[in-house]
Amino acid sequence: MDSDELQLQAAGFLIQMSLDWIILRASENIDDFLGESHVTLIEEPLSRFVQAQALHDLRNLFSRLSGSTGIGRAYRVRLTDDRPRFDITFQVSEGRVLLEAAPSPERGPGKAMGSVGGLIESLGGRSGPALMEGAARRLRALTGYDQCSIACGDQTAHSSRESTSDTANIADLPGIVANTADAPVPIFPRKPGDRSIAHALLWSPSAGSLRQLRVHEICSAMSIPLTFEGQPIGRIRCESRSPIQPNFELHAAAELFAQMLALRLEIDRLRG
Repeated sequence: MDSDELQLQAAGFLIQMSLDWIILRASENIDDFLGESHVTLIEEPLSRFVQAQALHDLRNLFSRLSGSTGIGRAYRVRLTDDRPRFDITFQVSEGRVLLEAAPSPERGPGKAMGSVGGLIESLGGRSGPALMEGAARRLRALTGYDQCSIACGDQTAHSSRESTSDTANIADLPGIVANTADAPVPIFPRKPGDRSIAHALLWSPSAGSLRQLRVHEICSAMSIPLTFEGQPIGRIRCESRSPIQPNFELHAAAELFAQMLALRLEIDRLRG
């Protein structure tokens, strides 16, 4: 494999499509999920491989996303008759549609997203370090990860299940790391230097980053940028000592938490 070739984590699959939903590339593990060889998908319409209702719903969601830079999500989608349901994300990257899917968690969607408002509301009256520390504790409660860290400017806060904790200071990680023990999966056809999947939530960290995570005994992680009015102001990182299957709803809930927290932090800064 070329060192510049981006790969995918084995916990899910990826399909890269044209804007009219013709499949251009696919992760080489897609047979494990859809029962179709990655080779047979190329240059075919997605409609050939998924149910008509699922395709209709996904395209409707995509049409509402068009023109934005966000991520569209759909939960518990039945793509084929004889396969489990999938949680799906899709976004536009460099003029291509990136569709990622992972098996849906047993717990249905809604619980994590519904708890965000109450967690943020409970931070009322806090400022400075107390606001950051309270946010880190609530973020850990929301996500269920072993430890959560928040960095914003020169402020940092950390919450951990353990009295002492070790964290890996790796800047460039995907939104979700499911299991650092899994071997990455190539994208077919292989195109060294193609960075169009760099925005995927499940792109695989580099071999060096995976080694560093393993040294720190981190099996899974979730990374969320802190932004205010479109500008980065910090980062959230959640880590666990055990594998955690991808949960796109939980990632969306953490994103919402980060957006609401960024507003609180800006208000706190102006008051200070």
